[in-house]
Amino acid sequence: MFDTLYEWFWWDKIWLPLNLTWADLEDREDRVYAKASHLYVTVPYTFAFLLIRYLFERWIATPLAVSAGIKQRVHLKAEENPILERYYITQSRNPAKADIDGLSKKSSLSERQVLRWFRKRRSQDLPGILKKFREASWRFVFYLSAFIGGIVALYDKKWFYDTGEIWTDFPKQSMLESQYWYYILEMSFYGSLLLSVAFDVKRKDFKEQIIHHLATLVLLSFSWCVNYIRIGTLVMIVHDASDVLLESAKLFNYAKWEKTCKSLFVLFALVFLVTRLIIFPFWLIHCTWVYPVLHYPAFFGYYFFNMMLVVLLCLHIFWAYLILCMIRKFMFGTLIRDERSDNEEEDSSLTEDENEDQHRLGNALAVGEKENKDKNGSFGCLSPPENICRSKTVY
Repeated sequence: MFDTLYEWFWWDKIWLPLNLTWADLEDREDRVYAKASHLYVTVPYTFAFLLIRYLFERWIATPLAVSAGIKQRVHLKAEENPILERYYITQSRNPAKADIDGLSKKSSLSERQVLRWFRKRRSQDLPGILKKFREASWRFVFYLSAFIGGIVALYDKKWFYDTGEIWTDFPKQSMLESQYWYYILEMSFYGSLLLSVAFDVKRKDFKEQIIHHLATLVLLSFSWCVNYIRIGTLVMIVHDASDVLLESAKLFNYAKWEKTCKSLFVLFALVFLVTRLIIFPFWLIHCTWVYPVLHYPAFFGYYFFNMMLVVLLCLHIFWAYLILCMIRKFMFGTLIRDERSDNEEEDSSLTEDENEDQHRLGNALAVGEKENKDKNGSFGCLSPPENICRSKTVY
């Protein structure tokens, strides 16, 4: 049974053009081809990336964040309450009105106290700026290294300038050492992102990120097995170009270098729109959709590969929409955070408890002013005491 499924899965007619077999892609004296067995090496490299990331964030990114004046914000901790904690973990972070009433009775707390407990509990789970800075630092270093490495590997290749050359002599195209490492390291990195996504900062586009990572891994794996390596390297370098600018803009945003952040964001938006919505569909997808059928009849692998490219294009359109929304807010001066990814429920403003405390403080000051006015006439206390801080610094 297993052997039958294995043979069916690797059936030549599924993966390769007509009249070609896997035997045609066996290594020769003058040619070396990519093989599916080579992909096993990405497993240890994936875990190696996780280890390197941990060391990088601990010994490099954290001191860099401290030197940039980034501090970890300390949230108020919710009181221990097993009943509410069990509901928070197993049911919902935001209980409905009917559930609040039931939780109030079970926990012997008022509805207001239950709501306050859930606000504090959600606040505990909010990622701090320091954590975001470390993650962005790691991604920035990799994307920058990968982009530079991709340029070095491709700048002297004909297909880097003429996409028609991608299909010359296909599929009997020997794999280069630079292509091997470019592929293996990119796939290992995306594998590490997929494994760490549950522990990283939860973002608004969490589901889209999962789809993107899976589509990328499937696309790279398939292109590796059927020797679509030339087009695969172009797809990777097009993606890395804008990712470098996005992560660098985030770093300066967390460090509160607003002018630099805004400049990088504008540059990122331009590069993203050009590479993802112009070069990617009108050069790369056009290249994979039109040119191959000039050399051989369409087959399943041809349709599958183009379908995965279209999935990526749909994600690009979704992210482009969010970026354009940010540009609109940016132009009118209302952009305060990254709409594309970071989900900061309460980081950018005071919590409801803090607002409530300030409301009470304001009432107390008003009462004090009234008493002083009654005692001293109309020239009583005209301003609050200087030692009262009406706002809190958000780190």
